Amino acid sequence: MNATYLDRHPGVKDALGIMVFVVCVLIGTLIINAFIFRSFNVEGPSMEPTMYTGDRLIVNRLPVTIAQLQNKSYVPERGQVIVFKNPQYVAGLGEEYIVKRVIAFPGERVVLKDGQYTVYNDEHPAGFNPDDQNHGEPGKFTAGEVDTIVADNSLFVSGDHRAEGFSKDSRNGLGQIPYYDVVGPVAFRIFPFDKIRTF
Repeated sequence: MNATYLDRHPGVKDALGIMVFVVCVLIGTLIINAFIFRSFNVEGPSMEPTMYTGDRLIVNRLPVTIAQLQNKSYVPERGQVIVFKNPQYVAGLGEEYIVKRVIAFPGERVVLKDGQYTVYNDEHPAGFNPDDQNHGEPGKFTAGEVDTIVADNSLFVSGDHRAEGFSKDSRNGLGQIPYYDVVGPVAFRIFPFDKIRTF
């Protein structure tokens, strides 16, 4: 019986085995990043004191993937911290992905006055403060004035550092965030190691 080429050249067989392993790892990594988890670094002060520059976050892609498989839009929860694609991103200028907190949903009226958000909807016609659900993480005073209705299939988002000039968000120039730009909710902070936590 004749030996095969690979049997006669074990070095080639080993090299092919390594190449197949590397390709499988790369494909697995791409699948995990696209459909299961992605990691991001925080840049800038906009989410202080919840997050700081250099924090490493893990974003849960599974809810977005499941919604897409059902031909639906993923809708996060109010108060959730999410990562989304910057709708104003220009290659080479600024951040492509941004982290903010969800304040309001389509059809809701958002009013920012006297340093406080009030959201009006069918369930709360007299309005409510969305920050009451966030256990005091955002700053007590929110700079600016807003009176707007959230558009269809969009979110109104805000950073947690609400003093003037620290967070560009739906209050002051970023605009509302389309559902399709949402990468997913932040699940964990994995770095710094002494500040690991879930969200």
